[in-house]
Amino acid sequence: MKTIFEKTSGVEGVSFGECKLGDFLPKELLRKEPIGLPQLSELDVLRHYKELSDRNFCIEKGFYPLGSCTMKYNPKVNELLASLEGFANLHPMQSDEDSQGALELMYNLQEKLKYITGMDAVSLQPAAGAHGELTGMMVIKKYFEVKGETNRTKVIIPDSAHGTNPASAKMCGFEIVEVKSNEKGQVDIEALKSLLDENVAAIMMTNPNTLGIFEEKVLEISKLMHDNGSLLYYDGANFNAIMGWTNPKLMGFDVVHLNLHKTFATPHGGGGPGAGPIGVVEQLKDYLPTPVIVKDGDKYKREYNIPHSIGKVRSFYGNFGVLVRAYAYILMMGSNLKLASADAVLNANYIKEKLKGAYDLPYDEPCMHEFVLSGEKQHHQGVSTLGIAKRLMDSNCHPPTVYFPLIVHEAIMIEPTETESKVVLDEFIETMLKIAREIEENPEEVLKSPQKTPIKKVDETLAARQPNLTYKG
Repeated sequence: MKTIFEKTSGVEGVSFGECKLGDFLPKELLRKEPIGLPQLSELDVLRHYKELSDRNFCIEKGFYPLGSCTMKYNPKVNELLASLEGFANLHPMQSDEDSQGALELMYNLQEKLKYITGMDAVSLQPAAGAHGELTGMMVIKKYFEVKGETNRTKVIIPDSAHGTNPASAKMCGFEIVEVKSNEKGQVDIEALKSLLDENVAAIMMTNPNTLGIFEEKVLEISKLMHDNGSLLYYDGANFNAIMGWTNPKLMGFDVVHLNLHKTFATPHGGGGPGAGPIGVVEQLKDYLPTPVIVKDGDKYKREYNIPHSIGKVRSFYGNFGVLVRAYAYILMMGSNLKLASADAVLNANYIKEKLKGAYDLPYDEPCMHEFVLSGEKQHHQGVSTLGIAKRLMDSNCHPPTVYFPLIVHEAIMIEPTETESKVVLDEFIETMLKIAREIEENPEEVLKSPQKTPIKKVDETLAARQPNLTYKG
């Protein structure tokens, strides 16, 4: 956009008329010299940001197999419904009497999520997945405090866990204890047994786990934890693999969070609003954040009178627009939520079987919605996993998650989601196979990528050490 920024004189984007900034601001806060920003019209600025937007890769442009971060196509009707005037213009400080439609929607969403997860009570307040984790761990901590078991200060977390799990538990004041995975990529039961004592408050698990593998002994784990007087926390980031087929309650979990911005069709990425509702079993419902949404006769209201509540964890009542989108998606899908999970699992297993000869597959097990390859072989041939990801940027595909989970060297985590067709999957498979062949035959050419993106290959070390974040006129 160099030509636009070269326009430096005689152009105004905004006119204050006869007013001057000095009329509103104290003189000591005013600049003594011009800041040196380019002078641009409103249309110039609009074109600049439109150009930046066009450069951005998004789900509407191509395949987005970002592992553990369900990046699926979201029906646009949900956006329309969330923008309805009665929802978009409703002020959060309006009275319950004047907010009955919104309260009814939230109450119904709570009920749907209770049914889907098997939990006995739900709070919609948390604003994101990690925020839901923190809220869930706060509930667990308060539960043991009320019971007088303040000795329970440890939380067990698998070595394949999402990084937010130990971070959330640590922020809540818990000590983190790692449990190793076995040769099948699942929690090592014997290792878990050796860690259990009267100081363990809970275990935080994802099922399927971050390797995309279902924890076959989850019921045994649940019994071990409960026999120890401990609780089980379910990280719902991978819920897209199991919804409609099983639920956290059936697996023995006591607390669960869901990423509505992953699984239930709200925008994901770009740091935009999320929602991480938590569900709990009966014995924990009195510890949920206030308020909860309740039905009183034929009216709906915000209930603040909860005996052992951890208090409010979010201003007002969470990201309401996200809740509207998720509710619309659940109503639209109905029992087809089960088919969405089935197709996600089918797509992941299809890609895995096609690629496992060309790339290393550390855990050759049936996967769920995602799986993890290793670029170790390609690394020995001169191209790291990061190089593979950059080569993918020259195709119509966003790179998968790389270097995670940490227990897989040169990890490539792939989650195709249920919304992609076999045609798209086959194109991705062929691209990955082509890259593997290129690395064998001419690794230097691969290392030049990306070559087709707006910004070509950069010196990452220099960019990290000398970031250029300031406009200089």
